Amino acid sequence: MKPCPCCSGKAFAVCCAPYLDGKSTPRTVKQLMRSRYTAFALGGQGDYLLRTWHPRTAPAISAQALGQADTQWTGLEIIASQQRGDHGVVEFRASLIDAAGESAVHHETSTFLREGGRWLYLSG
Repeated sequence: MKPCPCCSGKAFAVCCAPYLDGKSTPRTVKQLMRSRYTAFALGGQGDYLLRTWHPRTAPAISAQALGQADTQWTGLEIIASQQRGDHGVVEFRASLIDAAGESAVHHETSTFLREGGRWLYLSG
């Protein structure tokens, strides 16, 4: 079994794959955060990233361009997550190797909004 890139400890097939394949929808902000990290890590998932990005804050970029795997993501650590009603927050650290081959950590607190029963990434 192939481990999920989101570092959940679960197999990819039962963790983030159903979300990326459109067979299931994340029920929590933590699940959405993990699946979006996985989409970035795998590359080629620009459609999913745009579909889970709130239209108000989504970038004016094509799915193909967004799905470019120009960064090597090497790990995800969820520091904290919180959901209240239709609002959610996830603080995380994502480890990466940039285009120059340098190791770095992206630390972000992301906000999410639930609309029509679906969680959407709002900002970070």
